[in-house]
Amino acid sequence: MYTEPASMEPLLPDGQEALLDLAFQITKISARTAGHVHPLVFAEAIELLRVINSYYSNLIEGHSTHPIDIERAMRADYSGDPAKRALQEESLAHVEVQRLMMARLQAEPELDVTSAEFLRWLHEQFYLRMPQEFCYVTYPQSGERIEVVPGALRELQVEVGVHIAPEAAALPRFMRRFNEVYRLDRHHGGEQRLIAAAAAHHRLGWIHPFLDGNGRVMRLFSDAYLHCAGLEGYGLWTISRGLARNIGDYKAALAGADRQRQGDYDGRGNLTMSGLRQFCEFFLRSAYDQAEYMSEMLRLDRLAERIKGYVDLRMRGLAAGFSGREKLDAQATAILHAVLLNGELGRGEAGRASGFAERKAGLIIKQLLDEGLLRSDSPRGVVRLGFPAHAVSYLFPGLIQAK
Repeated sequence: MYTEPASMEPLLPDGQEALLDLAFQITKISARTAGHVHPLVFAEAIELLRVINSYYSNLIEGHSTHPIDIERAMRADYSGDPAKRALQEESLAHVEVQRLMMARLQAEPELDVTSAEFLRWLHEQFYLRMPQEFCYVTYPQSGERIEVVPGALRELQVEVGVHIAPEAAALPRFMRRFNEVYRLDRHHGGEQRLIAAAAAHHRLGWIHPFLDGNGRVMRLFSDAYLHCAGLEGYGLWTISRGLARNIGDYKAALAGADRQRQGDYDGRGNLTMSGLRQFCEFFLRSAYDQAEYMSEMLRLDRLAERIKGYVDLRMRGLAAGFSGREKLDAQATAILHAVLLNGELGRGEAGRASGFAERKAGLIIKQLLDEGLLRSDSPRGVVRLGFPAHAVSYLFPGLIQAK
């Protein structure tokens, strides 16, 4: 039974040379990704990634809700099947908490994301939005059905696989130690912070502070930590997709770092140093994979080429749009390319890019707005590029896991 924070040592991996090199490559490629696109396109890509992040984070928990269905939930368009609706509501909760979290980070730049207060807030906001049927767990020792209280540290003893989590009464001490070691001002430079983010991700799971929802809080926390670490371009790629692409390896790496020290050559703490180092390497390689993927996807020339390819398919009725197989006009490409290059355009400017008369151009723009390929904040406002879920498999091949 773990009652003292010393039992979760080591808290950072030793032999960091290889990890530092990998972390440096991540910071470099992430910054390059940010430089590929106009800031307004950057913002729309982040909106898309919130949906993708929700999809993958819940997929890790064994719940699959396609991004198209998540977008429908965002428009209050729910399935008539109660089970599918609950999954939509769960995914929508994740998207909403990501938005709330980013708004709070921007409003409170000094916020300590490793504090127990922040972690409890994440859990609270998530479970306040969860469908009621997902707010209960069955306690294996007694078979009792127990309600998950939003934001409350667990009061019961739990086991995760073969790992016995710390005693519930000791959780405040473990959370204080977590905060002392991983707070951002203890780590200088993007590379050190990336390694700390990886180690913190595991150790938060090891503490298992909540009765349920720990995995989702871990991944939301990692998003917050990487954002606050000053990692340029984070948000254009996210860690959840990388972890979910190798769910078996992710869970094996977590379990490997849960083990106790394996002999005299495995560090000096209670837990395995080699297991923690291997988990950190897995986490960083997953991050590198995501940063590299999105760097390629957001290269301006290649994104423009895929936009043209999508419009060509829609012209021939070979790709589904928002409302089925309604065709797009060929000049939609010129409008979308102009907006991609400029970030945003007035409707008259965007219409002129098509080469059509005002009325015809207006009809094309309206269809693009209806489909989410263009977005605007008002009926006559400027337009910017959008990335709707129904077009994602064409615009960002491989971003969504194939069924």
